[in-house]
Amino acid sequence: MTDSTPPVRAAVPPVEVRVGDTVHDPARDRVGVVMAHEGPYVQLRPLGGGREWDADPARVRPLGAAELLSARVADANTRSRTALGGERNEDRALD
Repeated sequence: MTDSTPPVRAAVPPVEVRVGDTVHDPARDRVGVVMAHEGPYVQLRPLGGGREWDADPARVRPLGAAELLSARVADANTRSRTALGGERNEDRALD
């Protein structure tokens, strides 16, 4: 007779994130840069700047090199499609 209970996995301790690290926050499904540690949270800011949000440091994970490149390219593409003031670059008159 075989034992049908699944193997017990050891709990993986959370990775310590430092100010300046780029991480993924699964609670908001967003990528941000760690700006500070405030109380029980880390404060994250979007790659392109913007309003910070609080995240649980036990849930965020640092991005790998390929993920970081992908996130930066996505941010650059978003900024290139949208000019300040909400006007798309294609809609602006050429000077």
